[in-house]
Amino acid sequence: MLWLALAAAFPAQAEQLVESAQSAQTADLAELSLEQLLDIPIVGASKYEQTQREVAAAVSVITRDEIQAFGWRTLDEALASLPGIHVSYDRQYAYGGTRGFGLPGDYNTRLLVTINGSRVNDPIYDSGPLGRNLPIDLDLLERIEFIPGPGGAVYGQNAMFGVVNLVTRSGAAVDGAELTAAYQPRQSQREGRASWGKRLANGVDVLVSVSGLRADGEDRFFDYGAAGVSGVAVGLDSDRDQEVFARVARGPWSFELVHGDRRKDDPTGTFFSDPLVPGQSQADRYQLAQLQYQDSFAGDTLQLSARLFNGRHRYDSVLSYGGPMEFPAAGDWRGAELRLLSTAWAGHKLLLGAEVQENVRQDQFSKDRSDPANDLAILRSGYRVGLYGQDEWRITGTLMATLGVRLDRNNVTGTDVSPRLALIWQATPATTIKTLYGRAYRAPNAYERDYADGLAQVANTALSGESIETLELVADHRVGRELTLRGSIYQWRLHDLVTLGIDPASGLPQYQSGEEVTARGLELSADQAWASNVRLRGSVSLQDVAYAGGADLLNSPELLAKLNLSAPLPVAGLRAGYELRYDGPRLSLDGTLLGGYALSNLNLGTQALAEGLELSLGIYNLFDKRYQHPGSETNWQNALEQDGRSLRFRLGYRF
Repeated sequence: MLWLALAAAFPAQAEQLVESAQSAQTADLAELSLEQLLDIPIVGASKYEQTQREVAAAVSVITRDEIQAFGWRTLDEALASLPGIHVSYDRQYAYGGTRGFGLPGDYNTRLLVTINGSRVNDPIYDSGPLGRNLPIDLDLLERIEFIPGPGGAVYGQNAMFGVVNLVTRSGAAVDGAELTAAYQPRQSQREGRASWGKRLANGVDVLVSVSGLRADGEDRFFDYGAAGVSGVAVGLDSDRDQEVFARVARGPWSFELVHGDRRKDDPTGTFFSDPLVPGQSQADRYQLAQLQYQDSFAGDTLQLSARLFNGRHRYDSVLSYGGPMEFPAAGDWRGAELRLLSTAWAGHKLLLGAEVQENVRQDQFSKDRSDPANDLAILRSGYRVGLYGQDEWRITGTLMATLGVRLDRNNVTGTDVSPRLALIWQATPATTIKTLYGRAYRAPNAYERDYADGLAQVANTALSGESIETLELVADHRVGRELTLRGSIYQWRLHDLVTLGIDPASGLPQYQSGEEVTARGLELSADQAWASNVRLRGSVSLQDVAYAGGADLLNSPELLAKLNLSAPLPVAGLRAGYELRYDGPRLSLDGTLLGGYALSNLNLGTQALAEGLELSLGIYNLFDKRYQHPGSETNWQNALEQDGRSLRFRLGYRF
């Protein structure tokens, strides 16, 4: 392969950079002190390494050790442990609400998801995958970085409520082969993964992994509301998922390939399709490739980063409207990015970057299997070009400012400007105060702007984009080496919200520019670690979100409370991870308030029974709590019941 041939010719002197990075990455995070955990470098905030004190955001990090300790299976489950995040599930996709904003069926268009800095959000729906449709296995992540607030000054499109950057493991971190298998009886869910990674003698770092999942799901009762139908959806909840990940790196070069293929059967009759009809499903296939170069010059005062990327997303939906209909979509994108980071000017880190993305295909289709004469094709393409700069200015020994701006141009809304301003004060060696301002934008996606079938939706080619402005005050305080406290007060204002309305001419649904949305919130969190390898993390979030006219927002809990405790047990080398989450009441479409709920999960794992062997038992929804999430405008149901108690047995072996 071309990249392997290139790897053989990489300069040997650059290997020292990779060796130091990999030695830090392969450290056992379970053995690090809380102070060391807080010093794990963050790369997703500014596209270069920063400490948590330097990041212009209330950043959070979820380590691989935490993913294992709590038995999280999907990205939304892990993110739900963080302050200000609530999740929803509609039996098709997982959705993430951030700081009170999470409209039902929103497809995560205002949250940017990246894998090693490579954008995963597709160019048709702008969707940031958080559930099973995420095209990488959670076991392959070294850490999850969540940077809340506008990230438009660095990333542009979609980074409105935050950036989720997934940092993958290296071959040196795996250092051998891993086999895992898991079974979840209630859903008849079978999972498997095989991974191999190594740093070879010639300095080439290689990681290859394949994963698969099959689940029959549950037979659950559904009421289809206005359809006048209700009943048990038997055999209509199955799930299929396959993933492949490959990474090759040497010296300053790295190449990554990500592939994910997921199909979820639909028991809900989504998009008002015929209830209780077998064979209805939604499917997503992602293919992402990225070639990166990063090296330092001029006595390590200049860092050059460059990358080429290519993405492919295929969506397919099979629904029944008196007969089978198919609604496929094809999105292809490619592009390049170049960044320069200079520290030559004392007291300054200057970042300059340019990024171009060509959306080669943004095609949407409607196919009538019974009468091809009704078929519809909407063929589009587009582009995005961005120039950005940032200065991390050390004003004094205790005062730092971050000044950034990005200028973007696209074929839909023209030119947009996204600034970032931050003042970070190291008030004492243990206390950091951050004052933050940011703005981000989102152009309407191809689905919102262009899709029209004359039945379910009409297009709105004049649809304008939306923007958000956020002001935030963050205080971080360390009490000794084992306890950290954080408080955050924020307000944000979302202008020209793109929302589903009614076209006055046709009377059909149409995406339109809606009301302004305003919010105020408070987040308090604490993280305590003990020398006995016990860690307790908790948070409380109060969030008040409403339209400018005073109406409350759908699916917006005012109170969130989180508690995560991991500790060793004096039996068979067991380690326990207990999670408690409380979500306050949420408003649903018909105006009723769905009750708040407390959800407990427990995970028990051990690696002490045999060398290389790992066993775990996860108990999800420990107390079998019955609770619901609001449905969207495309559901028959006003609310969707969530899963009860389930068990997951997992076996892993390393050699």
